[in-house]
Amino acid sequence: MRRLPWALLALPALALARLLPEHGLGLGLRLAAATVVLLVPGALVARALGQPGGAATLAWSLGALFLALGLVFALHTALWPALVVLGAVSVGVLPAALRRRRERPPRGFALVLVGGIALGVAVWYVAGALEGDALFHLARVRKLDAFGDLSLASVNEFRDGGLHSGYAFPLWHGLLALVAKLAGVDAASVLLHEASILVPLACLLAYEAGVRVFGSVAGGVSVLVSQVAITCLAAGHGGAYVSLALPATAARQLLATAALALVFAYVAEREWPALAAVVPATLALTLVHPTYVLFLGVPLAGYLAVTAAFRREDLRRAALVLGAYAVTAVASLVPLRSLARETASFTPSAAERLRGLEHYASQLDVFSTDRYRVAPEVFGRTGAVAVAALVLLPLAACSARRRAGALVLGGSLAVFALTLPSVVFPEVADLVSLSQARRLAGFLPFAFAFAAGMAVLAHVLRLWALPAALGVGIGLQLAYPGDFGAGLRDGGPALATWLGAFGAVAALVASAAAACRFRLDVRAGTLGALAACLFVLPVAAHGFSEWSAEKGGGRYDLTPGLVAALRERVPAGAVVFADLETSYRIAAFAPLYVAAAPPEHVADTTKNRPYDRRDDVRRFLRTGDLAVPRRYGAGWLVVRRDSRISPPAPRVYADGRFVLHRLGPAS
Repeated sequence: MRRLPWALLALPALALARLLPEHGLGLGLRLAAATVVLLVPGALVARALGQPGGAATLAWSLGALFLALGLVFALHTALWPALVVLGAVSVGVLPAALRRRRERPPRGFALVLVGGIALGVAVWYVAGALEGDALFHLARVRKLDAFGDLSLASVNEFRDGGLHSGYAFPLWHGLLALVAKLAGVDAASVLLHEASILVPLACLLAYEAGVRVFGSVAGGVSVLVSQVAITCLAAGHGGAYVSLALPATAARQLLATAALALVFAYVAEREWPALAAVVPATLALTLVHPTYVLFLGVPLAGYLAVTAAFRREDLRRAALVLGAYAVTAVASLVPLRSLARETASFTPSAAERLRGLEHYASQLDVFSTDRYRVAPEVFGRTGAVAVAALVLLPLAACSARRRAGALVLGGSLAVFALTLPSVVFPEVADLVSLSQARRLAGFLPFAFAFAAGMAVLAHVLRLWALPAALGVGIGLQLAYPGDFGAGLRDGGPALATWLGAFGAVAALVASAAAACRFRLDVRAGTLGALAACLFVLPVAAHGFSEWSAEKGGGRYDLTPGLVAALRERVPAGAVVFADLETSYRIAAFAPLYVAAAPPEHVADTTKNRPYDRRDDVRRFLRTGDLAVPRRYGAGWLVVRRDSRISPPAPRVYADGRFVLHRLGPAS
C-alpha cells in the first residue's frame, strides 16, 4: 500500500499553529510548522525519486528555494511570489510522489527524531540574547521580510554599499525570512529560536551520514553521539546548536553533513538520484557559506585519493560523484570571485596580513609574516571527544580498505597537509582569508575518526572496550574539557594532534604494505557504538550541568520605545545615522539602512569602506556637524544621551537613553 506523504499534513498543521500565541509553545509550533512547510517541496521530490532520509529532502528543498528567490530578485517583487514557486514545485511533483512507494529511511530514524526533538526543546531554554554576528544576519532577514522591491542589493547594511561576497545570494536568509512570514512572527524570534527547530534535522543528518559512511546503524549512532558531544554538549549552554539558525553554523552542521551523506549514498548504492541530489546540496552550501564548500572538498579529495589506492571497486563512483560536487562548486564560486577580489582580505597587503596575524595570534604558530600555521592545540579545542578522535585516528585509519577508513585517513591527512606545514597554510590563507582559513581545522572528520576508532577498539578488546571507554572518557573530560572562548587559551594537547598526524602517515604506509587490515563484524560495530555512548556520558554530564543561557552584555541594547519609533515613524528603507553600535542594532531591529557599523561586522570592500565610515561617525560625534550624516543620504539621526551633542534638528522621539531626530535638507 502506498502511504500518503507526511508532507501533505504540513499546511493544515501551520494553519492550526497560527491560531496559537506568538510566544512560548505557540511560537515553537509556529516555527516548526513553517519550517516543515518549506521542506515540503524537497520531501516530495525526494519521495518521487525514491530517496529516503533528510539529506535529499534538505538538498531538493534548498534547490527549489534557490529558483524561487531567483525569480523574486529578477522581478523585484516582495517575498510572497517565492511561496507560489515552492507551491508550484510541490503540486507539480505530487503525482510522481504518490505513484512511488515510500522508501524506508535507515533503521532508527524515528528514535533519532524523537531524541533530536527532545534536545531541541532543551536548546530552546538556553537561547540567549541576539548579539554579535546574529544581528548582522537579522538585519538581512528583516529586509527580505519587509521590503517590497527586492534585489540582491536590498539586504545590504548600507544603501550605497556593495554585496557581501559570502552572502551575495541570500539563500539561507531567504529561508529564515519565509519562516517568519509563514509563522507570522517577528524576524528576531526566528533568529533566536529557529535553532531549536533545526536541532532534530541536525541529528537526523549526522545519523544518516554515519549510516551511509559506515554502512551500519551502529556507525550512525557513533557518529551521532560524537557529533552532538563535540558541537552541543562539550561547551555547555547548548554549544554551537544555539546558533544553528545562523548561516555559518547551518552550513557546517546541516548542509555540509547533508552533502557528505549524499556523496556516500551514491558511492554505496550506485543510484543516480543520490548523484543528482549532490548538485543542489553543493549549490546550497556554496551560496550559504562559500568557503565551506572548499573546506568540505578537502577531506573528500583525500578520501578519493585513498580510495584510488586501496579501494578500486569504489573509485569510478567516487570520482563521478566528487566530480559533480567539484563542477557545481566551481560553477557557483566563479560569479562570487569578482566580489571576493574587492575585499581587503582576499589580496591582503602587508599591513592587512599583519593585522590578521595579530588578531588570530592565539590560534596560530607564527614564525614570520610569511610562515605560520594553525596551532596544533586548535584541533583538540572542542574537548574530550576531539582529543580521543585524534589519538584514535591511526587505529581508525588502519581500515583504509573500508569506506569509513578511507574517509578518516584521506580526509585527515588532507586537512593536516594544508594546516600544519607553515609554508602551505599561508597560501591557503591568501586564497580564502586568514579569518576563514583557520576554520579548515574544524573539517577534519572528527566524528568519523572517533566512531571508527571505537569500532576498532571494540574489535580488539571486545567487552572490555565498554569500561575502558567510560574510564577514559571521564579522564579526558577532566583533563581536557574544551576551550570555547573567542580566542585560544589552552586548547587541546598538541601531542594528540601530532600523534594523529604522524600516526595517520604510519597507517597509510601500513595499509600500503597490507599490514593493517581489520575485518569489523556487526558485533564489533555494535560494541563500538555502545563504547562511544559510554565515552560521551561524562561529556553529556558536564554539558547539562552548565545548561543555561549565556548572559549578554546589554550595554548597547536599543530601548523598546526607540525600536517602536523607528518602525512606526521612519519609512522602511530610509537611512539612519547613529554611532557604530547603535547603527548595528538599528539595522537589525528595523527595516532600515545605516551609514556605518562596527568594521568587524562589515565586509571590507571598496564600496563599503568600513574604516572610513567609522572615522566619519567619530568626526560627527566630536563636532556635531550635520554635513556628515547628510553626505550619506541620512534623513534620520539617533543620538545617545551620553554623547554630549545636541543637533539642531527636530526631535521625533526621546527617552532616557536615545533621541531620534528628523534631518531636513541643508540650509
